[in-house]
Amino acid sequence: MNGAHHHAHAGSDADMALRTQALESLLVEKGLITTDVIDAVVRTYEQDIGPLNGAKVVARAWVDPAYKQRLMADGTAAVAELGFSGAQGADIVVLENTPSVHNVVVCTLCSCYPWPVLGLPPAWYKSYAYRSRLVREPRTVLREFGLDLPENIEVRVWDSNSDIRYMVLPERPAGTEHLREDELVPLVTRDAMIGTAIVRAGGVSSAPAES
Repeated sequence: MNGAHHHAHAGSDADMALRTQALESLLVEKGLITTDVIDAVVRTYEQDIGPLNGAKVVARAWVDPAYKQRLMADGTAAVAELGFSGAQGADIVVLENTPSVHNVVVCTLCSCYPWPVLGLPPAWYKSYAYRSRLVREPRTVLREFGLDLPENIEVRVWDSNSDIRYMVLPERPAGTEHLREDELVPLVTRDAMIGTAIVRAGGVSSAPAES
């Protein structure tokens, strides 16, 4: 683990970018792959497969109680119902946020992540600081994300691994009762499905409103 870790830091980001570019040019030159294909793959994981898949799962669970029940009972199968699968044998387990419990996900070992529903993990999810501190001081770390949870809410930290990838089912925000499933999807952010934010009726902002 450490060997791999040091290796990642050996080259700067610029260095990595150059190596990636060189590799890309070589593959394109040899006619093995086109730049369009590379761009499409990256786009798919960043945008399409990315958090949008997870947002669709969340919105469906909010409007369809029977689906939500299946999602909580067997995340992998319920996610596959919407056409998203391929977690390399890892099961997706969905954790429901409620008025009294807030779930947040980490992978202390490396960066296991439910990519069929959330795409590529953000850089901070892979950072040593997040992985080591979230377990010890979750409230402090969440506060740094702008999420200040009241003391009466229990914070539960879940450690993903190679067999189980966790995804948070955020609470549906008040004031969205009139919205249709497709209108709810854009409100659901990647961070809310990791547990470092909550969903706001107005969208974007993840910091709680001043009371």
